[in-house]
Amino acid sequence: MATLAYTPLEEIEKIRAELQVGFNSGKTKSIAFRKYQLLQFAYLIQDNVKAFEDALASDLGRHVLESNLLEINGSIAELMEAYKNVDSWAKPEKPSLAINWMFMRPVMYKEPKGVVLIISPFNFPLWLCVSPMAGAIAAGNAIVLKPSEACPAIAALFAELIPKYLDPSLVRVVNGAIPETTKLLELPWGHILYTGSGRIGRVVATAAAKTLTPISLELGGKSPVFVDPASDMQLAARRILWGKFTNGGQTCIAPDYVLVPKAAQDDLVDAMKTAYANFYPETTGDSPTPPQNVTKMVHQAAFKRVHGLVQNTKGTIVVGGEADEATKFIAPTIVKDVKPDDSLMSEEIFGPVLPIVPVEDLDSGLAYVNSHDHPLALYVFSQNEAYKNKVFNNTQSGSAVANETIVSAGVTGLPFGGIGPSGSGYHTGKFGFQMFTHYRSSIDAPGWLDKILGFRFPPYTDSNSAKLKARLGIKLPARPTGPPAVAATGDGGAGRKWFLLAFAVAILGALTKLKNRLAVVQA
Repeated sequence: MATLAYTPLEEIEKIRAELQVGFNSGKTKSIAFRKYQLLQFAYLIQDNVKAFEDALASDLGRHVLESNLLEINGSIAELMEAYKNVDSWAKPEKPSLAINWMFMRPVMYKEPKGVVLIISPFNFPLWLCVSPMAGAIAAGNAIVLKPSEACPAIAALFAELIPKYLDPSLVRVVNGAIPETTKLLELPWGHILYTGSGRIGRVVATAAAKTLTPISLELGGKSPVFVDPASDMQLAARRILWGKFTNGGQTCIAPDYVLVPKAAQDDLVDAMKTAYANFYPETTGDSPTPPQNVTKMVHQAAFKRVHGLVQNTKGTIVVGGEADEATKFIAPTIVKDVKPDDSLMSEEIFGPVLPIVPVEDLDSGLAYVNSHDHPLALYVFSQNEAYKNKVFNNTQSGSAVANETIVSAGVTGLPFGGIGPSGSGYHTGKFGFQMFTHYRSSIDAPGWLDKILGFRFPPYTDSNSAKLKARLGIKLPARPTGPPAVAATGDGGAGRKWFLLAFAVAILGALTKLKNRLAVVQA
């Protein structure tokens, strides 16, 4: 493991003060300067791709293909999206026209929050630094980046490269562990983004409350997968296993467990065996070996925790189960017949172990999910619209994904964030810009408006009260006679389908009449 030089504690407050001076200089008010920083950051990565590949391999034992797919390409894409769109994102916005206020020229200015703190995790140590930094730079902030000490090679690379490419009066790296992070959290910030576990998230939120610092949390949780017995099992198996075992299962939105009706469990397991053999051909044959090119657990504590969950399971291991403490390796593992009280269901696994939980039916699966914390992601595999809608309409989660896993976090234009215990706030793309932006309301009222709104000034007379009601009074629509009829959730959009069908028939009828009339005219 690489040696990482920690930032001296006595320098942290000084770094914060220097960044405040840099922010106060006004440099970041310039959109052109923000774009310069964003493009420089993109070149920082492009110029040093091999160094990042090597650092990710050193820290996580990750294959170069996975590093490019999951982090390197996505980081550059995130920076370039901000680069291309920051001009429009940062434009002042006018609210919807309201006749009462239009002459005050109301407008919202989008201003940076100041010096912000980004605390990033180990599992995606490049992308989860770069993505929020793209939003913070586009929004015009100064930044302290605290990379994960569990990935020392990446953290050291950031410390080396960022001063060479980005303005050091506006962007600094603080490396360290608990003492350094604790010191950072004692200081006030324009905003804090923390990505990591719920346990540490509570600590960060408590510290932020003491300085009244606004905070966003991305925390994770046990993300379930619902499998429709009538779905394409081969498709489901392939995509679930890829989403689960990628990055050694150390992904906050990885499928954590699968819910499938008991009668369909064996069909799903058979499909997963086939997909597993295709993914890891070295495991087949008379003398199977553990799969290669699998990301290792980040440190010994993570290895021991996940390996302990597997050792204590009462379920049946279908494939995998091999582990080597010396190399922190746990083979991709599938476990069937897992019960709700099993060790594998006691906490977020965050490792390459997939429990399959057989349930009586879909309603039983929904009841189980809804009796636990809202997950960061929820997945369903089905070609049936009613099945998908029933799952989505009767659950809460950060994201709701059908027939795919984990890639939703990288889809341009969609926010990434949790709900409740799985997190708060949104980032990636424009949402990252918005997270680090203060929407500053402004009006500019001309003097002649007092001729219209002069009734607001004392003395308060009956005449002024009458003018208030006449000019600013709000008229309500007719009083409702009762609550509206509400369609049951999970109807598969049947009402919408019938409406679209009726609409199509009406259009077809109108076109037929028009055609007939034209024929008459031509005749």
